[in-house]
Amino acid sequence: MVRIKAALHRMAAKASKLALALTAAVWLGLPAMAAVDAPPLVSAEWLKTHLNRDDIIILDIRSPYADSGKPDYLKGHIPGALWSEYPGVWRTERDGVEGMLPSVEKLEASLSELGVTEEKTVVIVPAGKDSQEFGGAARIYWTLKQLGQPSVTILDGGHSAWTADASNPIETGDVTPEGDMFIAEADTDMVVSDEQVKEQIGTRIVMLDGRPHAQFIGNDKHSNAKRAGRIPGSVNLDQDRFFDAAKKRLRPPAELAAIASSVVDDPAAEIVSYCNTGHWSATNWFVLHELLGYENVSLYDASMVGWSANPALPMEIGEAVGSAKPAVAASPNG
Repeated sequence: MVRIKAALHRMAAKASKLALALTAAVWLGLPAMAAVDAPPLVSAEWLKTHLNRDDIIILDIRSPYADSGKPDYLKGHIPGALWSEYPGVWRTERDGVEGMLPSVEKLEASLSELGVTEEKTVVIVPAGKDSQEFGGAARIYWTLKQLGQPSVTILDGGHSAWTADASNPIETGDVTPEGDMFIAEADTDMVVSDEQVKEQIGTRIVMLDGRPHAQFIGNDKHSNAKRAGRIPGSVNLDQDRFFDAAKKRLRPPAELAAIASSVVDDPAAEIVSYCNTGHWSATNWFVLHELLGYENVSLYDASMVGWSANPALPMEIGEAVGSAKPAVAASPNG
């Protein structure tokens, strides 16, 4: 009953806010929704062009994942960028499993403090270092989309791409967010539970494991995983293969498509993306669903740390058809 009342309250608040926006638009002669039409991945040039818009919110997510954090942000960041460390408010521990999606209510409060609304475009800015760190940006992107935020994008190459051009402005010090009201419309189809995954084993649904090959075959595991191995019937697509380590950004679209199709060649296939904690799997989700147009991709939030904690859930080890070895080694804890 409490959840129903909360949902009704959010619906009423959203309707009230929409009515106010429409009224203001009529009086001022402005469009009701002014969010920028941004693709999932934007260049530094794109952001520079849109930098001073009121309907753009830039989130600088530099954190220990990139050997960085608030001190680096204060020394210099994209003008107007708000600091929102990853994992920070974006992940939580639930039922003994780390890195889970926080409650809708907690995320609504956090995003309201940042001033996020559906009328604004959120630009996520990672440090621009490696695939591990890019996974944080992909996870935040997925979280915002799961909450119903219509316009979200990631800065290709992150902060490093911005500073690579000496003509791009840099701002020092902190930026205080202007709070607003964020009302979520959570898409429950984007995230699957332990029980749903269990029911899908042995079906035509593709279990896509985004971890390094050594973890996929059970020779290694996350430090918090109780058992080594994978969900039975899984195929391996190490998310690190999508990242160009030399250029410190995702590979070109044609290369991404070739890598993806070598493992899952049907864009209409139903896919459950997982890894250790839902971090690397967010990159696979982002590339497949947002960049390559794979239609039916969901994310298993608890992933192997959650799955391996339940001894009643089956595990598989050893090589498997569809396994794909990564080009380079990756950190064991994504």
